[in-house]
Amino acid sequence: MSRSLDTLLRPSLLALAIAFGTPLTSTLLVAAEQTSNVRAYNLPAAPLASTLNQIASQAGLALSLNPSLAAGKTSAPVNGQYDAASALSQALRGTGLQLEQSSAGTYSLVAVPEGVMALPETAVIGVENSESAWGPVEGYLATRTAAGTKTDTSLLEAPRSISIATRQQMEDRGVQNLDDAVRYMPGIVASSYGSDTRADWLRVRGFEPTQFLDGLPLPKGVYANPKMETWNLDRIALLRGPASSVYGQTPPGGLLDMVSRRPSEEASSAVQVQYGSDNHRQINFSSTGKIDEEGQFLYGLSGVIRDSDTQVDDVPNQRYNIAPSLTWNIDPDTKLTFLSQFTRDDTGITSQFLPVQGTKIDMPFGDISHHKNLGDPEWEYYDRTYYALGYAFEHRLNDVWQFKQNLRYTKSDLSFQAITVGSYPYTEVDDQGNVGRSTTSADEDISQFAVDNHFQADFAIGDITHTLLLGLDHQRTNTNYTSVYGSAPPINVNDPAHGLPIVRPPRSSAYYDYDQKTYQTGLYVQDQMALDQWRLTLGGREDWVHTGTQYFNKNDATNTDRNKNFSANAAISYVFDNGFVPYLSYAESFQPASNASTSPTDSFEPTEGKQWELGIKYQPPGSNTLLSAAVYDLTQKNVDVTTTVNNISVTSQTGEVKVKGLELEAISDVTENLKVIAAYTLAKSEVQKGDYKGNRLQLMPNQQASLWTDYTWHNGVLDGFGVGAGARYTGNTYGDQGNTWLGKADAYTVFDAAVHYDLGRLDNSLKGASLALNATNVFDKDYISTCDSFYCYYGDQRSVVASATYKW
Repeated sequence: MSRSLDTLLRPSLLALAIAFGTPLTSTLLVAAEQTSNVRAYNLPAAPLASTLNQIASQAGLALSLNPSLAAGKTSAPVNGQYDAASALSQALRGTGLQLEQSSAGTYSLVAVPEGVMALPETAVIGVENSESAWGPVEGYLATRTAAGTKTDTSLLEAPRSISIATRQQMEDRGVQNLDDAVRYMPGIVASSYGSDTRADWLRVRGFEPTQFLDGLPLPKGVYANPKMETWNLDRIALLRGPASSVYGQTPPGGLLDMVSRRPSEEASSAVQVQYGSDNHRQINFSSTGKIDEEGQFLYGLSGVIRDSDTQVDDVPNQRYNIAPSLTWNIDPDTKLTFLSQFTRDDTGITSQFLPVQGTKIDMPFGDISHHKNLGDPEWEYYDRTYYALGYAFEHRLNDVWQFKQNLRYTKSDLSFQAITVGSYPYTEVDDQGNVGRSTTSADEDISQFAVDNHFQADFAIGDITHTLLLGLDHQRTNTNYTSVYGSAPPINVNDPAHGLPIVRPPRSSAYYDYDQKTYQTGLYVQDQMALDQWRLTLGGREDWVHTGTQYFNKNDATNTDRNKNFSANAAISYVFDNGFVPYLSYAESFQPASNASTSPTDSFEPTEGKQWELGIKYQPPGSNTLLSAAVYDLTQKNVDVTTTVNNISVTSQTGEVKVKGLELEAISDVTENLKVIAAYTLAKSEVQKGDYKGNRLQLMPNQQASLWTDYTWHNGVLDGFGVGAGARYTGNTYGDQGNTWLGKADAYTVFDAAVHYDLGRLDNSLKGASLALNATNVFDKDYISTCDSFYCYYGDQRSVVASATYKW
């Protein structure tokens, strides 16, 4: 793309993102659909408020209940198979009350006007579909979320910045990994070092997010971290800002809350075959349905087989993944879902750690190619095996209380050998392109046991309704890590020679060689209160963390850290009838030092964060559109800081970082044909103390903007045909603390596109079959993703993937 066109498009893209942050006109409003999910109910006559709350909670409805109206009234029995609308209507029979829907999409209990006959159950209309915070979503807009609360909460009313990538959105954009999945969300930077087949490099409000799967944290090590397979996920929620009051040790920037595909009573299966750039070959498959006719047992199975090259010569990208699941509907009040996964990866370094000479600095030998492998494929490998086994258990004790337990055991084993060129300026590339190299040999295994127990109570005291959460969680993580550094023969960056003799140094020379055990226990309480249209959330959590490390390369020396911390959160909001929900929230975070230093005598305090956020959300009544805007002020303390006094450098944990920002987002299923996602981020980060005072945080741009649209025809000549287009702007970043020219990466804009066709529209015999073509960086924009003043990392080049899918 020419410089002039790129310069023109950047402000245009910003303007588009801002435009989509303003309310859509009333012509975009669409009627809410009546719920169609049928459940088995066996509810006896009971206090009316309890019965209605129980049905609403199970169905995922937003119900505002005035206790005075229901006081002293008894519900009718609800027995049999009902959708949510019919179940509520059945419970209200003979009470003289009925449901009324507000324009904001919430529901309240009102008296039937005198002289008006109560409507039969089939006349209850306008009730939301029974989407669950832990289930799939139709379209791009999710309406329920558990991110930040661990309860099934309306996304509109959640007083936090939360973005959700749904299954359909990921399929339309041809998402291959987490980096792809979050690219069109505000407040997050993806692929900081270019796409890496080993890991996802993400930054949320300036900090690396913790990843949660099905309510439990994924293990975090040095290299052996699991890389989630997005095909196995129903949704990905990004919570921005601190969340330790519910989740425990997490960074101040936020977290990813992923939900696995789960078994469904509705039978469905899919097979997808992909072929694309870099000899990309992949098969995706999924299947779910009933095992027995009554639906007491449900099964789920999904997985991926990938055999692909990458944009770097001789670096493979192979994956074998399978994720079986099983649901046992023990009784109408009790359900147990087993969730498991196995993944095997064979890959290497696609980021390559390229010298700044030949990428950032012009050299006589020219530019270093994107494709050159400066390592040695005959010696290098990255073999990772990951498996997980766990379950999600839920049981309703009575009309008020329910209990949930999530449990998982995870194991990740890694063997890794890599070669990298020496770092500038200690090892420089000469004018002919020759440079020295070093080796890294690492073995790491991480095992983790995690369990989260919580009781939830839905009740009313006076005019105030409560959703009370009482929880206790526990984690045990054991990490064995060995890393040995060695040397390798020099190489020419334009004509790399492979197959040269390289010797792996013995373990006795290891720089890192330790066994680390971490135990964390957290006790938390949270109350989500509602009074008329006011919403108030208060929560707090106490955590105890114990870390013990044994250093095998330091004569088996040991180091023990014990920390405890209290984290709080509070939020208040008001739900207007016209669909506006302004809110103010406060949240805290803490995060103990991860992994181990090289010295058994070093000890580090946990970092602590706090954030104020003022935001507003708007859902035009009856529409599938959600607009949100938020400003925030975030501070992290106990940060490592280096201060130079009299030419002596002193490092201490007295540092502080501040981040302030504005985030806008619009997600809309505008019509049956058109879907839109737009986001804009304006952020300012600043180091408060030390030699780098006043500098920006690493890898954090000041501005980002994105826009994705998909249009599909459902009639006429183009019936079944759809097109998608997207644009992503990322401002300049610094990869080094000093914010030097060598560490600066310039701003860039890239474009994505997709076309897809439903073959079933062509002929009924092809029902369920479809074709798609997805392209990222369509115009093959050549850009540097990050420089850290030692190395530079190219951004992803153009990638095109064709897929054929059959669903039945």
